[in-house]
Amino acid sequence: NKPFPLEVRVHGCVTPPCNVIKGTDAVFEIDFAVDKFITNMTTLVRATTLGIITVPYELPEDVADVCTNLMYGAICPVYPTEDVTYLFKFPVGEYPEIGVKIEISLVDQDRDVATCFMCDIKVKKGSGNTTVYELDFLNRK
Repeated sequence: NKPFPLEVRVHGCVTPPCNVIKGTDAVFEIDFAVDKFITNMTTLVRATTLGIITVPYELPEDVADVCTNLMYGAICPVYPTEDVTYLFKFPVGEYPEIGVKIEISLVDQDRDVATCFMCDIKVKKGSGNTTVYELDFLNRK
């Protein structure tokens, strides 16, 4: 019964569960509107595994701070009915390769939930190769 975001985009994912790679950041763009004057917002994450074990997921302070990660020139304070986009770079730790349900809540200075949602993710091992090659099949010069 908490407010849903207007839209959530997970980079590289169209349909959950979203594959996320250990040791990287899963990138979310969260569009939401607020219904009150907000001077400060923090991201809280809870992770549920095996359907029964739910634990808080600690975030670095710079990631958890919503106000410094607003996009398109938005800043705090955020005014009632204003809609903004938050760029959330979710650090994926070195965890077992399992499915996880994450609950992401953006809470304001009064600890009221501005918006929240859940997303199913699947933790995957990376290839270990970070070199990116661009192939030009047209053999352009």
